Amino acid sequence: MPDILRYATFTQQPDGGNPAGVVLNADEISDHGMQQIAADVGYSESAFVGTVTGRHRYELRFFSPVGEVAFCGHATIATAVVMAEADGPGRIVFETSAGEVEVETQRLDGGMLASLRSVPTHTREASGDETARALAALGWAADDLDPDHPPHVAYAGNNHLMFGVRSRERLADLAYDFDALRELMLERDWTTVQLFWVEEPAVVHARDPFPVGGVVEDPATGAAAAALGGYFRELGLVHEPVTITIRQGEDMGRPSELTVDVSPDDPQVKVSGYAVPIVEY
Repeated sequence: MPDILRYATFTQQPDGGNPAGVVLNADEISDHGMQQIAADVGYSESAFVGTVTGRHRYELRFFSPVGEVAFCGHATIATAVVMAEADGPGRIVFETSAGEVEVETQRLDGGMLASLRSVPTHTREASGDETARALAALGWAADDLDPDHPPHVAYAGNNHLMFGVRSRERLADLAYDFDALRELMLERDWTTVQLFWVEEPAVVHARDPFPVGGVVEDPATGAAAAALGGYFRELGLVHEPVTITIRQGEDMGRPSELTVDVSPDDPQVKVSGYAVPIVEY
């Protein structure tokens, strides 16, 4: 069994953020072996670092407990921090199934901060049927949605349904039909459903059901954060370069903070956060 590093991401506290498994030197592990490790670890995703393809360039794959995922933001952040702690901060490029992802690491405020640059983002309106079925699975009404942030499916390496809600109270009250939402997400190729409430233009609260990964909810979701940044941009809500803070995981008891840098003329989005070891190795 290879060494499995366990890191909490988008936090500086081991009991906060989103846990990720990180396995280095994973070339000799079969797909089945990676899947088994991810299932045994039990986190929403684990990352597997493969062949060195160039200076500071590596292959990177992600597995949830039930299957491979094309891209995972929090596990990318965790992997970059692991490697920066070993080799020193700087630039790393990961070759993922979703495309190349560049990450910059730096020591800041007593921790290691990693900033990933997403693949180009894009978005489309969710259909009426998609919206109605997702609302039914959530047990929500159409009036719960924020008309200023219409339902969309946004992409930043994988697809995420975007539901803006009218109030923080609606966001806090989440008890959904796991099987119904999972079926819809598998059918539509959605990785998470990002439920969000805009407290103010640069502060957003989010929750991310992840039944397709065998997990009820993610406490921090870097891929969905990148997709949200792209969604804001394409809706014309970003008029100048802006940093958006996303607060997630608070309703789960694992508070997380993600920062998203979005520019109106750039389809790529930067997502930043810290990562810390959950246990010492």
